[in-house]
Amino acid sequence: MRETRADTQQAILLAIALHVVLFALMFAGLWWTRTAVTVSAAGAPVEAELVDANALSASMRKVLSDRPEPAAPLPEPQPEPEPVEEPVAPPPQPLPAPVPEDAPTPPQSKPQDFIPKPDTTEQAAVVATPTPTPSDEQKLQEEKRRQAQVDLTEQKRQEEAERKRRLAQEAQETAERERKLAEIQRKRAAAAREIELAEQRLKQIADARALAQAGPASTAAGASSASPPPGNNGTDTGLEARYAAALQEAILSKWTRPETVPVGARCRLVIKQLPGGEVMSAEVSSPCAYDEQGRRSIEAAVLKAQPLPYAGFEKVFVRTLTLNFEARDR
Repeated sequence: MRETRADTQQAILLAIALHVVLFALMFAGLWWTRTAVTVSAAGAPVEAELVDANALSASMRKVLSDRPEPAAPLPEPQPEPEPVEEPVAPPPQPLPAPVPEDAPTPPQSKPQDFIPKPDTTEQAAVVATPTPTPSDEQKLQEEKRRQAQVDLTEQKRQEEAERKRRLAQEAQETAERERKLAEIQRKRAAAAREIELAEQRLKQIADARALAQAGPASTAAGASSASPPPGNNGTDTGLEARYAAALQEAILSKWTRPETVPVGARCRLVIKQLPGGEVMSAEVSSPCAYDEQGRRSIEAAVLKAQPLPYAGFEKVFVRTLTLNFEARDR
C-alpha cells in the first residue's frame, strides 16, 4: 500500500495532538500537588488605590518630592537581665598561732634563677683561658689533621713490619722443615751406604776364605805357591787382583754414580799415594768413557776414600798406581 501526502499530514497532526494532551496532563498534575499558603493579617484589610504619578499636578508632584524621609524604626526592647545573687562570704576564721619553725618567710623581691647543674669550673681559670680566635682554631684543626696523618702512617708501618715478620717466620719454618728433611735423607743415604759397605766387606771376607781354602788344594796338586811364577818377575798376580778389587770397593763406597755415567763404563785413574794409603793426587787418564761431571766425581771419590787399602798389600804397593775403574752401583 502506498502512503499518500494526506496520510503524512494526518500522522503529524495526531502526533501534535498527543503531545498537547501530555503537556496538559503534566500541568494538571503540578496544579493538583500545589498547596495553598494561608496569609494571616491582623486588623482590617488595607485598601489602596493606584494613581499614576504623571497624571498628578505639578504642585502634587512637588509635595511628594519634598516629603521627608521616614524615620528609622525603633529598636525592639530588650528583656531586663535577671538579678544575680552575689555569694555570701564566710565569716573570718581566727588564724593559728605561728610556731618558731613555721615562721613566715619574707617574700623575695626578685625570683631566683634556676640552675639545672652546679658549675664546678673555677671562674679564675675560665677568665685566664683566652678565647680561641679563628686563626688559632684553624691551626688547631691543622694540627689534628697532621697528627691523624702521623698516626695513620705509624699504623701502616707497624702493619708492614708485622707482615714482614710473619713472612720471615714462615720462611724460617719452611727452611727448618727442608733442613730436617735433608738431614733425614742424608741419614738414610748414610745408613744405606753403611749397609752396602757391610755387605761388600762380608763378600770380601767370603772371597778371602774361598781363596784360603783353595790354597792347600793347589799345593797338594803339586803347584809351587811359595814362589811366584818365573814369567811375572816375581809378582803375585793373585795379590795384585785382590789389591785392585779392594781399591775398587774403597772408591765405590765414596762415589755416587751420576746419571750420565752408565753402569759398566770404564775409566783409567792415575793415583799418587804414600805408604799407608794416603793419597797425594788423583787424576783421570785416557781412555775414559765418563763426561766431565763423571770425571770430577770419581777424582773426588778417590780423595774421600783415603787412606786406601794398604795392610796386607805391602808387596804390591806402588806410589804411582794405575787403576782401571769400572762404574757400578753401590
